Amino acid sequence: MRTLLVPFDGSESAMHALQYAMTMVEEGFATELEVLHVGDPMPIGTHGVMTHEEIQHREAEESGRILHPARKLLDEAKLTYQVRSRVGSAANEISKHAKECRCDGIVMGTRGMGPFVSAMMGSVATRVVNLADVPVTLVK
Repeated sequence: MRTLLVPFDGSESAMHALQYAMTMVEEGFATELEVLHVGDPMPIGTHGVMTHEEIQHREAEESGRILHPARKLLDEAKLTYQVRSRVGSAANEISKHAKECRCDGIVMGTRGMGPFVSAMMGSVATRVVNLADVPVTLVK
């Protein structure tokens, strides 16, 4: 089984990456998609005001909202997929998830920050390329 991991943040480039990965499944290059949303952790000050369960509930709601368009598109296409959520540093969590779930590749969008901003900050896509143990396909 060839499983592709598609990190999904709700952006236009993430949608393009998902559509590209769906084409790979439809053409027989993969059999299953693993769609992953990585959310930012709640601010430290929140932990004193909200319970652990409330924080988890809020993170799950946000992730569900962001993943909704991906689910809708995949359901309409009747493709086999799994949707997952994690919290933390996006690049680290994407590469860890690919390894833990034994994904065969990662297909992800680029946000198009431009060469200057990307050089100064580094992009999630660039960090994933450096961290992942599997091939990474970047889609504009």
